[in-house]
Amino acid sequence: MASPDSRRRAGRAVGLTLAAAIVAFVAWQRTGVSEEAPVSASERFESRASGEAGHAASLVASRGEAMGTTYEVKVGAWPPGVDRTELAQTIAAEVAAVDATMSNYRPDSELSRFNAAGAGTLLRLSEPLFHVLEASQRVARESGGAFDVTISPLVDAYGFGPGTATDDPAERARLRDLVDYQQLELVAPDGVRKAAAGVACTLSAVAKGYAVDRVAERLEARGVANYMVEIGGEVRVAGRRADGSRWRLGIERPAADALAAPRVQRTLEIDAGALATSGDYRNYREVDGRRVSHTLDPRTGAPITHTLASVSLVHRHAMYADAYATALNVLGPDAGMEMAERLGLAALFLVRRGDRFEEKMSSAFTALVEAR
Repeated sequence: MASPDSRRRAGRAVGLTLAAAIVAFVAWQRTGVSEEAPVSASERFESRASGEAGHAASLVASRGEAMGTTYEVKVGAWPPGVDRTELAQTIAAEVAAVDATMSNYRPDSELSRFNAAGAGTLLRLSEPLFHVLEASQRVARESGGAFDVTISPLVDAYGFGPGTATDDPAERARLRDLVDYQQLELVAPDGVRKAAAGVACTLSAVAKGYAVDRVAERLEARGVANYMVEIGGEVRVAGRRADGSRWRLGIERPAADALAAPRVQRTLEIDAGALATSGDYRNYREVDGRRVSHTLDPRTGAPITHTLASVSLVHRHAMYADAYATALNVLGPDAGMEMAERLGLAALFLVRRGDRFEEKMSSAFTALVEAR
Protein backbone atom coordinates (compact mmCIF):
# COMPACT_ATOMS: atom_id res chain seq x y z
CA MET A 1 0.00 0.00 0.00
CA ALA A 2 1.34 3.43 -0.94
CA SER A 3 2.43 5.73 1.86
CA PRO A 4 0.69 9.09 2.37
CA ASP A 5 3.84 10.88 1.11
CA SER A 6 4.05 8.82 -2.07
CA ARG A 7 0.33 9.31 -2.72
CA ARG A 8 0.76 13.04 -2.13
CA ARG A 9 3.58 13.17 -4.71
CA ALA A 10 1.51 11.11 -7.13
CA GLY A 11 -1.48 13.35 -6.52
CA ARG A 12 0.60 16.40 -7.34
CA ALA A 13 1.84 14.80 -10.56
CA VAL A 14 -1.74 14.02 -11.55
CA GLY A 15 -2.76 17.56 -10.63
CA LEU A 16 -0.16 18.99 -13.00
CA THR A 17 -1.41 16.64 -15.72
CA LEU A 18 -5.01 17.65 -15.04
CA ALA A 19 -4.09 21.26 -15.74
CA ALA A 20 -4.24 20.21 -19.39
CA ALA A 21 -7.71 18.69 -19.08
CA ILE A 22 -9.37 21.82 -20.49
CA VAL A 23 -7.35 23.22 -23.34
CA ALA A 24 -7.54 27.03 -23.37
CA PHE A 25 -7.18 28.96 -26.62
CA VAL A 26 -5.83 32.45 -26.17
CA ALA A 27 -4.23 34.26 -29.13
CA TRP A 28 -4.11 31.10 -31.20
CA GLN A 29 -5.49 27.59 -30.99
CA ARG A 30 -3.55 25.73 -28.33
CA THR A 31 -3.04 22.02 -28.81
CA GLY A 32 -1.57 19.40 -26.52
CA VAL A 33 2.13 18.63 -26.83
CA SER A 34 4.63 16.34 -25.18
CA GLU A 35 4.67 16.06 -21.38
CA GLU A 36 8.43 15.39 -21.35
CA ALA A 37 9.44 18.73 -19.79
CA PRO A 38 8.00 19.97 -16.48
CA VAL A 39 6.42 23.17 -17.79
CA SER A 40 3.08 24.79 -17.21
CA ALA A 41 -0.03 23.83 -19.14
CA SER A 42 -0.01 27.15 -20.98
CA GLU A 43 3.63 26.76 -22.02
CA ARG A 44 2.89 23.26 -23.32
CA PHE A 45 0.04 24.54 -25.46
CA GLU A 46 1.81 27.69 -26.62
CA SER A 47 4.88 25.81 -27.85
CA ARG A 48 2.81 25.10 -30.97
CA ALA A 49 1.95 28.76 -31.50
CA SER A 50 4.66 29.43 -34.03
CA GLY A 51 2.62 27.62 -36.66
CA GLU A 52 -0.11 30.25 -36.60
CA ALA A 53 0.82 33.86 -37.37
CA GLY A 54 -1.04 37.12 -37.54
CA HIS A 55 -2.46 37.16 -34.01
CA ALA A 56 -1.58 39.61 -31.26
CA ALA A 57 -0.67 37.61 -28.19
CA SER A 58 -2.59 38.24 -24.99
CA LEU A 59 -0.25 39.14 -22.16
CA VAL A 60 0.48 36.86 -19.23
CA ALA A 61 -0.43 38.73 -16.07
CA SER A 62 0.56 35.95 -13.70
CA ARG A 63 1.42 32.26 -13.68
CA GLY A 64 2.66 29.83 -11.09
CA GLU A 65 1.93 26.72 -9.08
CA ALA A 66 -0.60 26.37 -6.26
CA MET A 67 -3.30 24.00 -5.01
CA GLY A 68 -1.31 21.04 -6.32
CA THR A 69 -1.49 22.29 -9.91
CA THR A 70 -0.63 25.24 -12.13
CA TYR A 71 -2.41 28.52 -12.73
CA GLU A 72 -2.22 31.23 -15.36
CA VAL A 73 -3.93 34.55 -15.94
CA LYS A 74 -3.90 36.31 -19.31
CA VAL A 75 -5.10 39.79 -20.14
CA GLY A 76 -6.37 40.77 -23.57
CA ALA A 77 -6.07 44.52 -23.00
CA TRP A 78 -4.55 46.40 -20.10
CA PRO A 79 -6.54 49.34 -18.73
CA PRO A 80 -4.51 52.48 -18.04
CA GLY A 81 -3.03 52.94 -14.60
CA VAL A 82 -2.85 49.26 -13.62
CA ASP A 83 0.42 48.29 -11.97
CA ARG A 84 1.17 44.91 -13.55
CA THR A 85 3.64 43.81 -10.88
CA GLU A 86 1.25 44.66 -8.08
CA LEU A 87 -1.61 42.90 -9.89
CA ALA A 88 0.48 39.75 -10.35
CA GLN A 89 1.22 39.77 -6.62
CA THR A 90 -2.48 40.22 -5.84
CA ILE A 91 -3.38 37.25 -8.04
CA ALA A 92 -0.76 35.01 -6.44
CA ALA A 93 -1.89 36.04 -2.96
CA GLU A 94 -5.54 35.34 -3.80
CA VAL A 95 -4.79 31.81 -5.02
CA ALA A 96 -2.56 31.15 -2.01
CA ALA A 97 -5.30 32.36 0.35
CA VAL A 98 -7.83 29.91 -1.09
CA ASP A 99 -5.32 27.09 -0.76
CA ALA A 100 -4.57 28.05 2.86
CA THR A 101 -8.29 28.02 3.64
CA MET A 102 -9.58 25.00 1.69
CA SER A 103 -6.77 22.48 1.27
CA ASN A 104 -7.13 19.21 3.16
CA TYR A 105 -3.48 18.44 2.37
CA ARG A 106 -2.41 21.21 4.74
CA PRO A 107 -2.94 20.44 8.44
CA ASP A 108 -2.94 24.17 9.22
CA SER A 109 -5.74 25.05 6.76
CA GLU A 110 -9.11 26.20 8.02
CA LEU A 111 -10.74 23.18 6.36
CA SER A 112 -8.38 20.76 8.12
CA ARG A 113 -9.13 22.39 11.46
CA PHE A 114 -12.84 22.07 10.76
CA ASN A 115 -12.43 18.41 9.81
CA ALA A 116 -10.63 17.73 13.09
CA ALA A 117 -13.38 19.35 15.18
CA GLY A 118 -15.92 17.29 17.07
CA ALA A 119 -19.67 16.96 16.59
CA GLY A 120 -22.45 19.14 17.99
CA THR A 121 -20.52 22.37 18.41
CA LEU A 122 -21.47 25.37 16.26
CA LEU A 123 -18.25 26.40 14.53
CA ARG A 124 -17.66 29.84 13.06
CA LEU A 125 -16.14 29.86 9.60
CA SER A 126 -14.51 32.48 7.42
CA GLU A 127 -16.75 34.00 4.74
CA PRO A 128 -14.98 32.15 1.87
CA LEU A 129 -15.26 28.71 3.47
CA PHE A 130 -18.89 29.22 4.50
CA HIS A 131 -19.73 30.45 0.98
CA VAL A 132 -18.18 27.39 -0.67
CA LEU A 133 -19.87 24.99 1.74
CA GLU A 134 -23.18 26.75 1.16
CA ALA A 135 -22.81 26.38 -2.62
CA SER A 136 -21.75 22.75 -2.21
CA GLN A 137 -24.83 21.97 -0.13
CA ARG A 138 -27.01 23.51 -2.82
CA VAL A 139 -25.52 21.26 -5.51
CA ALA A 140 -25.79 18.29 -3.14
CA ARG A 141 -29.53 18.86 -2.73
CA GLU A 142 -30.08 19.44 -6.44
CA SER A 143 -28.21 16.24 -7.34
CA GLY A 144 -29.78 14.04 -4.69
CA GLY A 145 -26.43 13.56 -2.98
CA ALA A 146 -24.41 12.73 -6.11
CA PHE A 147 -22.27 15.72 -5.16
CA ASP A 148 -21.28 15.54 -1.51
CA VAL A 149 -18.25 17.19 0.09
CA THR A 150 -18.44 14.83 3.08
CA ILE A 151 -16.99 12.12 0.81
CA SER A 152 -13.53 12.92 2.23
CA PRO A 153 -13.12 9.79 4.46
CA LEU A 154 -13.79 7.51 1.48
CA VAL A 155 -11.52 9.53 -0.82
CA ASP A 156 -8.73 8.80 1.66
CA ALA A 157 -9.75 5.15 2.00
CA TYR A 158 -9.46 4.61 -1.75
CA GLY A 159 -6.03 6.27 -1.86
CA PHE A 160 -6.98 9.53 -3.56
CA GLY A 161 -6.54 11.85 -0.56
CA PRO A 162 -3.95 12.79 2.06
CA GLY A 163 -5.21 10.32 4.66
CA THR A 164 -4.66 6.59 5.15
CA ALA A 165 -5.84 4.23 2.42
CA THR A 166 -7.42 0.90 3.25
CA ASP A 167 -8.67 -2.13 1.31
CA ASP A 168 -10.59 -3.48 4.31
CA PRO A 169 -14.30 -3.75 3.36
CA ALA A 170 -15.44 -3.39 6.96
CA GLU A 171 -13.47 -0.17 7.45
CA ARG A 172 -14.75 1.25 4.18
CA ALA A 173 -18.30 0.41 5.25
CA ARG A 174 -17.74 2.22 8.55
CA LEU A 175 -16.44 5.27 6.72
CA ARG A 176 -19.35 5.13 4.30
CA ASP A 177 -21.69 5.81 7.23
CA LEU A 178 -19.96 9.17 7.73
CA VAL A 179 -20.75 10.31 4.18
CA ASP A 180 -23.98 12.31 4.02
CA TYR A 181 -24.22 15.99 3.22
CA GLN A 182 -27.22 16.21 5.55
CA GLN A 183 -24.85 15.68 8.48
CA LEU A 184 -23.71 19.27 7.96
CA GLU A 185 -25.96 21.97 9.35
CA LEU A 186 -25.19 25.45 8.04
CA VAL A 187 -26.34 28.36 10.18
CA ALA A 188 -26.14 31.76 8.49
CA PRO A 189 -24.18 33.90 8.37
CA ASP A 190 -21.09 31.86 9.21
CA GLY A 191 -21.89 28.82 11.36
CA VAL A 192 -21.74 25.08 10.70
CA ARG A 193 -22.39 22.10 12.93
CA LYS A 194 -21.53 18.42 12.38
CA ALA A 195 -24.08 15.81 13.32
CA ALA A 196 -21.49 13.09 13.92
CA ALA A 197 -17.84 12.85 14.93
CA GLY A 198 -15.57 11.88 12.05
CA VAL A 199 -17.51 13.78 9.40
CA ALA A 200 -14.91 15.47 7.18
CA CYS A 201 -15.07 17.48 3.96
CA THR A 202 -13.01 17.69 0.81
CA LEU A 203 -13.43 20.67 -1.51
CA SER A 204 -11.32 19.24 -4.34
CA ALA A 205 -14.31 19.42 -6.72
CA VAL A 206 -15.11 23.05 -6.03
CA ALA A 207 -12.14 24.95 -4.52
CA LYS A 208 -10.20 25.50 -7.77
CA GLY A 209 -13.34 26.86 -9.41
CA TYR A 210 -13.87 29.18 -6.45
CA ALA A 211 -10.27 30.38 -6.72
CA VAL A 212 -10.81 31.13 -10.42
CA ASP A 213 -13.85 33.24 -9.53
CA ARG A 214 -11.97 35.11 -6.81
CA VAL A 215 -9.15 36.01 -9.21
CA ALA A 216 -11.68 37.09 -11.86
CA GLU A 217 -13.37 39.34 -9.30
CA ARG A 218 -10.03 40.91 -8.39
CA LEU A 219 -9.29 41.60 -12.06
CA GLU A 220 -12.66 43.22 -12.62
CA ALA A 221 -12.25 45.33 -9.48
CA ARG A 222 -9.03 46.72 -11.01
CA GLY A 223 -10.80 47.54 -14.27
CA VAL A 224 -9.48 44.56 -16.22
CA ALA A 225 -12.39 43.58 -18.48
CA ASN A 226 -10.57 41.27 -20.93
CA TYR A 227 -9.04 38.23 -19.28
CA MET A 228 -8.66 34.49 -19.04
CA VAL A 229 -8.11 32.81 -15.66
CA GLU A 230 -7.12 29.12 -15.58
CA ILE A 231 -6.35 27.04 -12.49
CA GLY A 232 -5.80 23.32 -12.90
CA GLY A 233 -7.93 23.21 -16.04
CA GLU A 234 -10.84 25.26 -14.66
CA VAL A 235 -11.23 28.34 -16.87
CA ARG A 236 -13.15 31.60 -16.76
CA VAL A 237 -13.02 34.29 -19.43
CA ALA A 238 -14.44 37.73 -20.12
CA GLY A 239 -14.14 40.27 -22.91
CA ARG A 240 -11.80 39.65 -25.81
CA ARG A 241 -8.31 38.47 -26.63
CA ALA A 242 -5.62 40.93 -27.66
CA ASP A 243 -6.60 40.61 -31.33
CA GLY A 244 -10.24 41.44 -30.56
CA SER A 245 -11.58 37.92 -31.07
CA ARG A 246 -13.43 35.80 -28.53
CA TRP A 247 -11.58 33.57 -26.15
CA ARG A 248 -11.52 30.03 -27.52
CA LEU A 249 -11.84 27.19 -25.03
CA GLY A 250 -11.14 23.60 -25.92
CA ILE A 251 -12.63 20.43 -24.44
CA GLU A 252 -10.22 17.52 -24.22
CA ARG A 253 -10.86 14.21 -25.91
CA PRO A 254 -10.53 11.45 -23.28
CA ALA A 255 -7.51 9.18 -23.59
CA ALA A 256 -6.84 5.69 -22.25
CA ASP A 257 -3.39 6.76 -21.02
CA ALA A 258 -3.41 9.30 -18.18
CA LEU A 259 -0.07 10.73 -19.38
CA ALA A 260 -1.07 11.00 -23.04
CA ALA A 261 -0.72 14.41 -24.66
CA PRO A 262 -4.14 16.10 -24.62
CA ARG A 263 -6.15 16.27 -27.85
CA VAL A 264 -9.09 18.54 -28.55
CA GLN A 265 -12.61 17.10 -28.87
CA ARG A 266 -14.43 20.38 -29.45
CA THR A 267 -13.77 24.11 -29.18
CA LEU A 268 -16.04 26.84 -27.88
CA GLU A 269 -15.93 30.60 -28.36
CA ILE A 270 -17.56 32.52 -25.55
CA ASP A 271 -17.76 36.15 -24.49
CA ALA A 272 -17.95 35.51 -20.76
CA GLY A 273 -18.30 32.51 -18.51
CA ALA A 274 -16.51 29.49 -17.13
CA LEU A 275 -15.80 25.98 -18.37
CA ALA A 276 -14.99 22.96 -16.21
CA THR A 277 -14.57 19.28 -17.05
CA SER A 278 -14.98 16.27 -14.79
CA GLY A 279 -13.75 12.88 -15.98
CA ASP A 280 -12.22 9.62 -14.83
CA TYR A 281 -9.52 9.17 -17.46
CA ARG A 282 -6.69 11.25 -15.92
CA ASN A 283 -6.83 10.18 -12.28
CA TYR A 284 -7.25 6.55 -11.29
CA ARG A 285 -5.54 3.64 -9.51
CA GLU A 286 -4.67 0.19 -10.72
CA VAL A 287 -5.85 -2.49 -8.28
CA ASP A 288 -5.20 -6.12 -9.22
CA GLY A 289 -5.01 -5.09 -12.86
CA ARG A 290 -8.34 -3.27 -12.66
CA ARG A 291 -8.70 0.47 -13.20
CA VAL A 292 -10.43 2.22 -10.28
CA SER A 293 -11.82 5.70 -10.97
CA HIS A 294 -10.96 8.50 -8.55
CA THR A 295 -14.58 9.65 -8.83
CA LEU A 296 -16.61 8.07 -6.05
CA ASP A 297 -20.37 7.98 -5.85
CA PRO A 298 -21.23 9.33 -2.37
CA ARG A 299 -24.55 7.49 -2.45
CA THR A 300 -22.92 4.07 -2.76
CA GLY A 301 -19.43 4.75 -1.41
CA ALA A 302 -17.88 3.06 -4.45
CA PRO A 303 -16.10 4.29 -7.61
CA ILE A 304 -18.31 5.06 -10.58
CA THR A 305 -18.54 2.29 -13.20
CA HIS A 306 -20.85 3.69 -15.90
CA THR A 307 -19.91 4.53 -19.50
CA LEU A 308 -19.59 8.29 -19.07
CA ALA A 309 -15.99 9.36 -19.74
CA SER A 310 -16.32 13.09 -19.03
CA VAL A 311 -18.69 15.99 -18.58
CA SER A 312 -17.83 19.55 -19.59
CA LEU A 313 -20.05 22.32 -18.31
CA VAL A 314 -20.33 26.03 -19.04
CA HIS A 315 -21.62 28.30 -16.28
CA ARG A 316 -21.37 31.92 -15.28
CA HIS A 317 -19.24 30.96 -12.27
CA ALA A 318 -16.30 28.54 -12.29
CA MET A 319 -17.20 27.28 -8.81
CA TYR A 320 -20.59 26.07 -10.00
CA ALA A 321 -19.20 24.78 -13.30
CA ASP A 322 -16.74 22.71 -11.26
CA ALA A 323 -19.37 21.33 -8.86
CA TYR A 324 -22.10 20.66 -11.41
CA ALA A 325 -19.70 18.89 -13.78
CA THR A 326 -18.69 16.59 -10.92
CA ALA A 327 -22.32 15.89 -9.98
CA LEU A 328 -23.27 15.03 -13.56
CA ASN A 329 -20.21 12.81 -13.92
CA VAL A 330 -21.24 10.84 -10.83
CA LEU A 331 -24.83 10.49 -12.04
CA GLY A 332 -23.84 9.09 -15.42
CA PRO A 333 -25.11 9.74 -18.95
CA ASP A 334 -28.84 9.24 -18.34
CA ALA A 335 -29.49 10.62 -14.84
CA GLY A 336 -26.86 13.29 -15.49
CA MET A 337 -28.64 14.47 -18.61
CA GLU A 338 -31.94 14.53 -16.73
CA MET A 339 -30.43 16.82 -14.09
CA ALA A 340 -28.83 19.06 -16.74
CA GLU A 341 -32.17 19.48 -18.50
CA ARG A 342 -34.05 20.04 -15.23
CA LEU A 343 -31.69 22.83 -14.15
CA GLY A 344 -30.97 24.25 -17.61
CA LEU A 345 -27.25 23.44 -17.41
CA ALA A 346 -25.06 23.72 -20.51
CA ALA A 347 -23.32 20.33 -20.46
CA LEU A 348 -21.47 18.16 -22.96
CA PHE A 349 -21.30 14.45 -22.14
CA LEU A 350 -18.68 12.19 -23.75
CA VAL A 351 -19.94 8.62 -23.51
CA ARG A 352 -17.85 5.54 -24.22
CA ARG A 353 -19.11 3.44 -27.10
CA GLY A 354 -16.53 0.71 -27.48
CA ASP A 355 -13.32 2.35 -28.71
CA ARG A 356 -14.97 5.67 -29.57
CA PHE A 357 -16.81 8.48 -27.78
CA GLU A 358 -20.31 9.72 -28.44
CA GLU A 359 -21.20 13.35 -27.78
CA LYS A 360 -24.46 14.06 -25.96
CA MET A 361 -25.42 17.71 -25.45
CA SER A 362 -27.96 19.21 -23.12
CA SER A 363 -30.43 21.65 -24.66
CA ALA A 364 -28.58 24.60 -23.12
CA PHE A 365 -25.23 23.40 -24.50
CA THR A 366 -26.75 22.87 -27.95
CA ALA A 367 -28.10 26.44 -27.86
CA LEU A 368 -24.65 27.71 -26.86
CA VAL A 369 -23.00 25.94 -29.80
CA GLU A 370 -25.64 27.02 -32.32
CA ALA A 371 -25.43 30.64 -31.17
CA ARG A 372 -21.81 30.73 -32.37
